[in-house]
Amino acid sequence: MRLLQGPLFEDLFRRFEHTAFHLEVDDTYDTPEESEPFRKFLAGEPDDFAWHRAWLDLVRETTKSGRSVERVRVVSVPHVDYTRWGLTVAPLNIAAGEDIRWLPRDRLDGSDITADDFWLFDRSRVVFTVFTPDGAFCGGAETRDPAIVQRCVRVRDDLWTRAIPHSDYADR
Repeated sequence: MRLLQGPLFEDLFRRFEHTAFHLEVDDTYDTPEESEPFRKFLAGEPDDFAWHRAWLDLVRETTKSGRSVERVRVVSVPHVDYTRWGLTVAPLNIAAGEDIRWLPRDRLDGSDITADDFWLFDRSRVVFTVFTPDGAFCGGAETRDPAIVQRCVRVRDDLWTRAIPHSDYADR
């Protein structure tokens, strides 16, 4: 595996050809860049989402070129505060072109799922997200190992069909 950080990680979104799929399996993430926006959410304070603009711009750039960005968030029910916050931020991602779906853990029903978050690019490359001990995102561990890629493709295909589109899930 190769660690991709900073511009090398961002370049993944400029170089893939068709689809980028992200699986998120944790109920909470404690990344420093999200701590203040999350605190504001919990306090009921307004957020200008400036912290999120770089990602939204990257998604817009990617999807305007005809490529797709998909995400499945596996969540516990009842929702933890972080998931409730994610439900309020998701419309920004969707407006930028991302297709987000939610999968309650009780709907996994024996599905094969990875223990780690990953990005699957064009069904040919897997990049596992890597965090520092303090929770900061530090990049991705890339592999093209056919066995790992095929497992992640199977996980993606199974979970995508079970997951609920954001608009339907948010209306619940």
